[in-house]
Amino acid sequence: MPQDSHDTGPQSFLSRYLIPNPEEFASNILRAFERGSVALAQLAERPDAKIGPYTPASEFSAATETLSALLQTWLSDPVKLSEAQAHFFNQFASLWNNVLARAMGMPIAPLIEPASSDSRFKDPEWDNNPFFDFCKQAYLLACKWAEDQLAATPGLDARERHRAEFYLRQYTSAYSPTNFLATNPEVLRETIVSNARNLLNGANLLAEDLKRSGDLMKISQTDANAFELGRNLATTPGKVVFQNELFQLIQYMPTTDKVRERPLLMIPPWINKYYILDLTASKSFIKYVVDQGFTVFVVSWVNPDERFAEKTFEDYILEGILEAARAVKEETGVQKINVLGYCVGGTALATGLAYLAQRGEEPFKCCTLLTTQVDFKLAGDLLLFTDDTQLSSLDSLMTEKGFLDGSRMANVFNMMRPRDLIWPYVVNNYMLGKKPFPFDLLYWNQDSTRMAAANHKFYLREFYNENRLAEGEMVIGGIKLDLSKIKLPIFSVATREDHIAPAASVFRGIQMFKCPVEFVLAGSGHIAGVINPPSKVKYQYWTKGTDMTSLANWEKSATASPGSWWPYWIEWLSQQSGGWTEARTPGAKLGIIEDAPGSYVKAR
Repeated sequence: MPQDSHDTGPQSFLSRYLIPNPEEFASNILRAFERGSVALAQLAERPDAKIGPYTPASEFSAATETLSALLQTWLSDPVKLSEAQAHFFNQFASLWNNVLARAMGMPIAPLIEPASSDSRFKDPEWDNNPFFDFCKQAYLLACKWAEDQLAATPGLDARERHRAEFYLRQYTSAYSPTNFLATNPEVLRETIVSNARNLLNGANLLAEDLKRSGDLMKISQTDANAFELGRNLATTPGKVVFQNELFQLIQYMPTTDKVRERPLLMIPPWINKYYILDLTASKSFIKYVVDQGFTVFVVSWVNPDERFAEKTFEDYILEGILEAARAVKEETGVQKINVLGYCVGGTALATGLAYLAQRGEEPFKCCTLLTTQVDFKLAGDLLLFTDDTQLSSLDSLMTEKGFLDGSRMANVFNMMRPRDLIWPYVVNNYMLGKKPFPFDLLYWNQDSTRMAAANHKFYLREFYNENRLAEGEMVIGGIKLDLSKIKLPIFSVATREDHIAPAASVFRGIQMFKCPVEFVLAGSGHIAGVINPPSKVKYQYWTKGTDMTSLANWEKSATASPGSWWPYWIEWLSQQSGGWTEARTPGAKLGIIEDAPGSYVKAR
């Protein structure tokens, strides 16, 4: 059995890596190799291993091409490259000398340490064992050298630099010593202690993931058997009171005797499913809002298949958002309701508001936009996946199938944070042989949806590629849109670490509105920064900034508050929601179709 990892003597080092049962170890190694080989052969036959939109093979090819071009740029200035290499080898020599000194018992400070947010090197042996400490520091020095070299490379335009940074991040994340059996102390210990049962379990888990994956391989990020919609997720009581082919409309049961006069309609993204707003009861945004005395309606989008191939972005606005608003008004008898949009749901909502403004219609009293972009000039890493070449390939695939499989977009989102969303699960599942920990948010993250072909083509090309809404060139329903025509008050939330809707992009977009805008910057990222219940007392948020020249300057002039932004928003929303009235029973006018969470959300 492993000894105390703080004991670094030669004898204790060897004792930690003695195989208890060599016969069982050899048998498990052979079985793991056999099953793993079969799984890898299957993987090689899947779309993952072929060139195509958003596949690992395509991204590896693009990374190789990009970084090869970068290397050619470095080689074009041999003097500068030689100086950089000399600096790197000097650091490497210093590191080697430090390791030798540590091995002789001398206390030596590390040349470089992981960032506080980097959890890959949390095992004590990364610090206490000279071999693993050397691997860690050598890796970190190499990463920093490459990043510094890229930052100092002249002659790259903004897109080329962004592309190189992105693919360099893929490579450095992939080649971390934590991802290899021989250089990961935790995996080595588990392999020895379990007589390699971990590797056999890992091969079985790989085979299971391949079996349940869709178009592209999905690495399990949570225990899929731990959750069930209606049992421990999406449990806020409600009724489906309206539906058409695009969505079901859920009205939630009141929990207060009186409710605000004006109901709230929530428009979630159709990429993934609505219950991100209704996770476990303690995290449910929907439940929180209902408990504050609001009548809440939520759109639950259909998971489209080939039958929806021709459904357009315009259809999602006219037949989706505006039809849902009409149903809410019919059910409640209130002519001006409040509305909230999240991510692409917010983008579609803002587009719909511009459409209504041009028509002189005002069915909403106020609007809340959560991590919503309307100007895509600063849209971050997703811009790398929407150039003309990529969109042409994607168009061909979607035209053939009638939709984009959710696994392809999931692969893109995971690549934006590979250190957090890919490699930890490779190590945990396939090397340590452990099932991932049950986590409601990651269950939702893996419950991906398909995207209707016509809708998704429009979204990627018109918004990301051509930025037509911000340029005032987008046409919906035969009407050219102008965001400055929107007059209703807007509450906009961005999150500081958002990799999907970067805070700078959201901030740039709100300045296109000429109506009153309350901007809030929340801590954390695209999901955790939004789904941050007050009971958790996590993160912080900023309000009342006065300097609109940049997001950084706005934040400097803003007031920081600890915890969740939800109560602050509720106070704002209450001012837009009229007085109190009797609590509303779902379906009093429209009738009841079925209980929440409904059937659309359960479709795979």
